[in-house]
Amino acid sequence: MYGNSFYESNLSAFFNNLWEGTHFPDEPFLFSSLRMKKNLFKQSPKKSDRKVGQTSRKKTTAPKTFRKPKRGPFGRPVASRQSQSFPADGSMKQRLQKILAAAGVGSRRTCEELIATGRVEVDRKVVDQLGFQVDPNLCEIRVDGQVLRRSRPAYLALFKPKGYLCTNRDEQGRKRAIDLIPESFGRLFPVGRLDMNSEGLLLLTNDGELAERLTHPRYGIPKVYRVQVAGTVDHRTVEQLHKGVYLAEGFARAERVVIKGHHKQSTYLEITLTEGRNREIRRLLAHVNHKVLSLIRVSVGPIKLGKMLPGDYRVLSIREINMIKTLGYAEND
Repeated sequence: MYGNSFYESNLSAFFNNLWEGTHFPDEPFLFSSLRMKKNLFKQSPKKSDRKVGQTSRKKTTAPKTFRKPKRGPFGRPVASRQSQSFPADGSMKQRLQKILAAAGVGSRRTCEELIATGRVEVDRKVVDQLGFQVDPNLCEIRVDGQVLRRSRPAYLALFKPKGYLCTNRDEQGRKRAIDLIPESFGRLFPVGRLDMNSEGLLLLTNDGELAERLTHPRYGIPKVYRVQVAGTVDHRTVEQLHKGVYLAEGFARAERVVIKGHHKQSTYLEITLTEGRNREIRRLLAHVNHKVLSLIRVSVGPIKLGKMLPGDYRVLSIREINMIKTLGYAEND
């Protein structure tokens, strides 16, 4: 039926199958040789070579996942070196108001007002445009005609007495809170405000970024006041102060109000605010028909007035400074 050449070719294929390990005893010799010829052009393993239960599956790659950005010690994102962009000319330009705040001229908002009113010069040219970018290492910046110089950060706590203003500039020549601080500390500015008839804790610094965190409402830094008001304050009035009232510039409310006691025809209160509107406590209490007799601020965040006397000042410790910075970041997150 078959010629000698056929058997010789299949015999050769048989030995090749034995050498390659592809011959199966349960299959006919002819089909086994055909299987061998088919597998010569196929590199992938056969079904019989796979383990029990293993199925043919295409190799897939895991889907790309979003990598979370690195965060600093207070939970804020930290930009990587690759994400930082610098100008093509290699200069280190920054917004002008940020440079002024870092140099201790004032808070960010105060510096924006100085620029808008034309009191800032860059290379002897007045700049009144917000967002103007400058390289402080290449340009000369002046504020009110004085060359801007960077100073070491300073953080002080002052017991502001009555009759002093919380400002760095007064055309009428009235007493200022910064006049109670020696000139050796350099240029400082008050953080927040206390009106002339109020007293208590006032922070002074040349760190504009820290001042921004302490005063801006979005950080919610609590400020505690001890207030003596005329008349008897009941719980209904306290509830009204909690709910808030509408002032000329918007809605205002007390975060916390506690009745501390009564003396003759007056009431002692402890009021906590998280905003810093102008004369806010006096206006809130006037809205509920109570006149403020005395007002003392006893704390700003973790900083306490303690046993200080009117006119006293002290340098904040490193621990207190770190507590303020941490509190500001935590409230923002």
